[in-house]
Amino acid sequence: MTAHTSAPSSYRNRDQIVIERALISVSDKTGLLELAAALTTGGVEIVSTGSTAATIRAAGYDVTDVFSVTGFPESLDGRVKTLHPGVHAGILADLRLEAHEVQLAELGIKAFQLVVVNLYPFVETALSGAEPADVIEQIDIGGPALVRASAKNHANVAIVVDPVNYGEIIEAMAAGGSTLKLRQKLASLAFEHTADYDLSVSAWFTENIYDQWQDDTEALDEDATFDDDDDDDDDDDESPFPEGLGIEVTRDAILRYGENSHQAAALYVGDGGRGIAQARQLHGKEMSYNNYVDADAAVRAAFDFSEPAVAIVKHANPCGIAIAKPNAPDPIASAHLRAHACDPTSAFGGVIAANRVVTLGMAETISEIFTEVLVAPGFEPSAVELLTKKKNIRLLELPADYERSSLELHQISGGLLVQETDSFEDFSSNGWTLVAGPEVDAATRADLEFAWKSCRSVKSNAILLAHAGASVGVGMGQVNRVDSCHLAVSRAGERAAGSVAASDAFFPFADGLEVLLDAGIAAVVQPGGSVRDPEVIAAATAAGISMYFTGERHFFH
Repeated sequence: MTAHTSAPSSYRNRDQIVIERALISVSDKTGLLELAAALTTGGVEIVSTGSTAATIRAAGYDVTDVFSVTGFPESLDGRVKTLHPGVHAGILADLRLEAHEVQLAELGIKAFQLVVVNLYPFVETALSGAEPADVIEQIDIGGPALVRASAKNHANVAIVVDPVNYGEIIEAMAAGGSTLKLRQKLASLAFEHTADYDLSVSAWFTENIYDQWQDDTEALDEDATFDDDDDDDDDDDESPFPEGLGIEVTRDAILRYGENSHQAAALYVGDGGRGIAQARQLHGKEMSYNNYVDADAAVRAAFDFSEPAVAIVKHANPCGIAIAKPNAPDPIASAHLRAHACDPTSAFGGVIAANRVVTLGMAETISEIFTEVLVAPGFEPSAVELLTKKKNIRLLELPADYERSSLELHQISGGLLVQETDSFEDFSSNGWTLVAGPEVDAATRADLEFAWKSCRSVKSNAILLAHAGASVGVGMGQVNRVDSCHLAVSRAGERAAGSVAASDAFFPFADGLEVLLDAGIAAVVQPGGSVRDPEVIAAATAAGISMYFTGERHFFH
């Protein structure tokens, strides 16, 4: 296969092209008759297929059936309609070249200047729960071929894949024809359309057909009478990770800048997303890159709790997490006051997330504190009225069906890392092991559970001190655990005495724990698993505190 690297000298420039002949084949009939009326008024010959042709003809407009062009009837239940040189030569002919014009004349084929195609409703059929055979029938073959051929030859052909662009074609006809700029734009949209379509098909195949093939293969293996000696590779049949990732995202907004003012940034959203990217902004300046990062971290922390909870985040790290005080008359306001008390200095200019509707009581407190973003599942009207008096605060309302993805993606140079989301279903205190001191009372155990959940949202190395369902000191993001312990204790001050501590990973030495013991902590929960666990346990035992091992760590990078 060869390709031109530059235009031959025989090329003729073609900017504005008069539309004389159009091929239309659409599943979505939105706006079809309005377009057909405009084309007919403009004297354009309409060539069409199947139900599209029937719809146009029933409305009283002239239409040429595609089989009159190909000389071959639509066949195989409509699987073959447009896959024919009589169609594709008329689309792919580059009429900037005289040789192509001559060949079309010799073949008796007329060129198309407009192709209007949208594809079989594959995604809609798949989401409807239809049987696999019915879903497969909605995999379009001829449609993508028409779209790609037209987009490739956009120097001569305008390709439209979305009814929203019909108006531009109608305007172009009135102005004398499609311009090269318009055709380039439509070609870009067309390639994006077919790429998204193919990703959807690929993702569905991976989830439905490939997985079924694996199940069938496993069943065959169970009945096999021979031994497979090749045991070198791990069995990945139960892996939650598909062979390919059908990631479909659309640019939603150009942000003011990225992490720094010299970095450009944009927000992309996925179809069906139910997260911070789909939140509705009720008030305030446009969201920045850092605002989104911090808001997502805050929501992640607050929504780890079933009780009314608030998280305050600064630079993607919590500076306060709390649940409501029992029997508080305004639970979410109570949770916010307790979270803010953890580190009021760091909370200045922070991002706040609540897992309940923001009340007027909560809003009254926040209105006195400089806050960048407040995100919640809803807001009382009186809370909105009060907070919108503050010009700079951004108010975000989460989707009603907010949910974290089951997989997390992290870009690295040359690829992506994908992992399952850290879930608390596997972190019940019922599975903890008491390794030092006596069993704690119910209130202390509840604090340990709160601290263990909360430290999941703190960047490693993470140490979190808590008391009565609220964080009182957080040590985060340090390169050694001793420094994190010192930071948590210094942030807590006098509140460290009698609090409980959670460590996201084991103590490699007793020195970090000793910093906490010197501050007067009452109990500690940590994963365990260090070769020096015995000396850490001995230090806890000597201090007379209770220590639990979870058997699982909570790293967050």
